[in-house]
Amino acid sequence: MPAKKLPAVLFDLDGTLIDSIELILNSARFAFEGRTASVPSDAEWMSGVGMPLVDMFRPYARDSADVEALLARYREYQLPNHDRLVRAYDGVVETVRGLQAARHPLAVVTSKTETLAQRGIDLVGIGSCFDVVIGCDTTTRHKPHPEPVLVALQRLGREPGDAVFIGDSVHDMAAGNAAGVTTIAALWGPFSREILAPSEPRLYLERIADLPALLRTLNTGKSGTSA
Repeated sequence: MPAKKLPAVLFDLDGTLIDSIELILNSARFAFEGRTASVPSDAEWMSGVGMPLVDMFRPYARDSADVEALLARYREYQLPNHDRLVRAYDGVVETVRGLQAARHPLAVVTSKTETLAQRGIDLVGIGSCFDVVIGCDTTTRHKPHPEPVLVALQRLGREPGDAVFIGDSVHDMAAGNAAGVTTIAALWGPFSREILAPSEPRLYLERIADLPALLRTLNTGKSGTSA
């Protein structure tokens, strides 16, 4: 029998490949500075991470013009401070480079713009590893809708049954489950197993360094287990 194809590996970006949580929270605080009404707590803001910024701002804005004003303020802090406050999580660089060397098709599926996503992965030294980068400006619909995952698969030339999606948020898991891929919850990010459980990840992973071994288990057709 021919060997099974190596699964395509899709990654979320923020909270999965790169630790940008301080940047995200600082940027939001800067955007809402001086406002006294409809200001999210840090926990409320974090609950939206994984969706496009426009969707995150909308519940706290007066109208579409206010959304744009908040977004502009957010970018005012985010862009000049990005490189200072972004780093790869432990084990990410080695693991991603190893997956590339093993010839897994690789993609980033994020709610950032493609340009800013590429900046992040270039910064930490894995930008050249990815065959596809899907950002919020790539698709019409966004996570938790499955469209970004499906577009990534289409560009990689893979079916959902031949792919996994690793992410740290409930929005990642919802998008991946709806797309029909194997979802893997990244527990090294900002969210706990208890927070992610309602989104029904197929598997959990404590350390990204354990991902290659898990993928080998899936590729051999053995029953996967939570790590």
